[in-house]
Amino acid sequence: MSVLRVRNLTKRFGKFHALNGVNFEVNKGEVYGFIGPNGAGKSTTIRVLLGILKATEGSVEIFGKDAWNDAVEIHKQIAYVPGDVNLWPNLTGGEVIDLFIKLRGGNNNNNRREELIKRFNFDPTKKCRTYSKGNRQKVALVAAFSSDADLYILDEPTSGLDPLMEQVFQECVLEAKNAGKSVLLSSHILSEVEKLCDRVGIIRQGEIIETGTLSELRHLTRTNLHIETKEPIVGLNELKGIHELSEQGNTASFQVDTEEMDTVMKHIAPFGLVKLESAPPTLEDLFMRHYDNQKVGGAS
Repeated sequence: MSVLRVRNLTKRFGKFHALNGVNFEVNKGEVYGFIGPNGAGKSTTIRVLLGILKATEGSVEIFGKDAWNDAVEIHKQIAYVPGDVNLWPNLTGGEVIDLFIKLRGGNNNNNRREELIKRFNFDPTKKCRTYSKGNRQKVALVAAFSSDADLYILDEPTSGLDPLMEQVFQECVLEAKNAGKSVLLSSHILSEVEKLCDRVGIIRQGEIIETGTLSELRHLTRTNLHIETKEPIVGLNELKGIHELSEQGNTASFQVDTEEMDTVMKHIAPFGLVKLESAPPTLEDLFMRHYDNQKVGGAS
């Protein structure tokens, strides 16, 4: 069941195309990773989803409602965390958390609120003007996950958090997923996306260039291999699918295209395999392949 559906979304600012025919959807109980470099169009897309910007062309439906015309109703069921949180300087963190929850129209779940404040190691009694960037993020995250939202829209949500707090954030996302909630996670921290997301969409220059599960996308990446053999390998550099080859005596390090792995291993075997270290392709490998030698531009 689709909670969020984006169809042929185009956004122009004058002659500039910030978004050009973007298509994706987020299903119920799914964590969808929305990745791309600064300037690719992630935040512009999210502003359209939130009803802040009006699409030039195309449609955005959330819970079957129009993101622009029904924004007020939709916001009752969503929670949003931006990458840079601006707060009222003279209010305390606790007061802002309560205000955010009430603005959504939700009930203040004090038990959940207190649990999250403790897990994020956050002091809600201080004035917001004293908070670091990481603590400002904690205000938004505690408010979001205290709410009984059906869709969480998270735009670079862990910006400024230390690794321990990133772990707490990841636990909160998985808890929301297990409760049947949906999450749109925009992030440039690829390890975070790998851990959390069921499917991923890669946006470049305002266009979705790949979408699918991580296993579906990994055919585009290369596996890193480090091998040692009894005899020096002959002809490795002539094989199809070998990249960044480095050979020294009986050892070799290289990348191999996934579809050529079988051929490469059959070539190596007769030389007497002593040691084999394999690092699986990461989302970062996939990401860099798409952006390699390409000039990136657009609106963030």
